[in-house]
Amino acid sequence: MTRVRLEIDEVQIHRPKKRWKLYFVILAEHPTDKDKMIMTTLPQEPFKLSKRHDNSFQFDTDEIGSEGLFILSRELPKNRELNVHIYLRHTRRSARNLGEILQDVKNEIGEGAFDIITDIVGTTTVPWLVIAKKAIPLVGKILLKVPDRDFGFLSAFERFGNEFEDTYEIDRKKDFSGDASLVYSWSIDE
Repeated sequence: MTRVRLEIDEVQIHRPKKRWKLYFVILAEHPTDKDKMIMTTLPQEPFKLSKRHDNSFQFDTDEIGSEGLFILSRELPKNRELNVHIYLRHTRRSARNLGEILQDVKNEIGEGAFDIITDIVGTTTVPWLVIAKKAIPLVGKILLKVPDRDFGFLSAFERFGNEFEDTYEIDRKKDFSGDASLVYSWSIDE
């Protein structure tokens, strides 16, 4: 069984301010139900950037065995395509219960939201909210209501083509729709 893995390697903020409390909202295709998506917030507590980080945070280093921020691992879909959306947010709160965001989304979506589950896409402790694909347009609008700064959205959609035959891991760099950029990696495990 071929599995794919997604990790975040680096985030870069393109603003003059030097102190941030950041977190990601991840929206991915459900591994077994084509009419559903799953959503989570990572990491469980926002990570802090200070002046010494110079508006960049490295999850992955050049050291042997170093890995990035783990997002998901799942079986490669038959069509060899996987759609993942990543939102970047900044909170001003000293402590943020990121589980509240999932509950807020669940309450706002209503019938389009299902249970909050764990032990899916290679994670055992991270909670994921299951939502109907038809409710996806509501997610961005709901996140705008959360009183955190929005650095925007990017699509980490991947078509696993021939390039993965020569290299097991490929890094991608993309800009968010706001003032930030991201380096993430897709890998295939046979």
